[in-house]
Amino acid sequence: MIGKTVGHYRITSKLGAGGMGEVFLAEDTRPERKAAIKFLAAATAADPERRQRFLTEARAASALNHPHV
Repeated sequence: MIGKTVGHYRITSKLGAGGMGEVFLAEDTRPERKAAIKFLAAATAADPERRQRFLTEARAASALNHPHV
C-alpha cells in the first residue's frame, strides 16, 4: 500500500495492524494535511457484522472535532 494513492490520499507509511485491518499514515492532497486511514482485512470485510462495526467506528471517529485529535 505504501506509495499508492487512494482517492486524494497518498499512503506514506504503515502505522499498525490489528484484528480488523491495517492503519496507514497518508497525506491528504486537498488540504495538504496528514491523515490516518484504516483498511479492513479481507476476512473482516466478508463478515457483515464486523463490516457494520467498522462503519460505526468510522462514523464515531469522523464526528470528533478537536485540535488534539
